[in-house]
Amino acid sequence: MSLFPFLIAMALFVFGLWLMSVADVVIGFEAIVFLGGILCASAALAIPINVLGRRESGI
Repeated sequence: MSLFPFLIAMALFVFGLWLMSVADVVIGFEAIVFLGGILCASAALAIPINVLGRRESGI
C-alpha cells in the first residue's frame, strides 16, 4: 500500500471518529452527524480493502 492512499484513508477514519464523538454536541443534527461519521469510517476501511487490493494484485 502506497503512502498517499494510506494517509487519505487514515484521515477519513480519524475524521469519522471525530464526527461520531461530536454528534451529541450538535443540537438538532445528531443523527445526521453520527451517520456521516459512520460513512467516513466505512469509506476509510473500504479504500484499502477494495480499491488498493485490486490495484496491487494486478486485476
